[in-house]
Amino acid sequence: QVQLRESGGGLVQPGGSLRLSCAASGGTFSSGTMGWFRQAPGKEREFVAVIRWSGGNKNYHYADTVKGRFTISRDSAANTVNLQMNNLNPEDTAVYSCVAVSTRLILSRVWDGENYDYWGQGTQVTVSS
Repeated sequence: QVQLRESGGGLVQPGGSLRLSCAASGGTFSSGTMGWFRQAPGKEREFVAVIRWSGGNKNYHYADTVKGRFTISRDSAANTVNLQMNNLNPEDTAVYSCVAVSTRLILSRVWDGENYDYWGQGTQVTVSS
């Protein structure tokens, strides 16, 4: 059974940076889709960023709200996915959850959390002065 464990959340001032990591255990994916969703208090869960890969091909996808500020990357040797978050603002405050599925999702399906088989427990990111 694949398990995902997030780390790296915390409190940061507006304009600051954080790096989230998601370590997958219990399985490795020769192809797949991994990334991040977030949910703020009183709001619906929303897509943040994912990476899709198959063999040597990788594709990166970002929500418009984080494009240019967040960067997702994958370390295949360590079986981890990282999310570098720069220029954070209070609207980024949320619980960030790592997601994964052992297939390379078609593009139309990456935005919906229902298409991911594995979820981490989430890590809190708070942006406040």
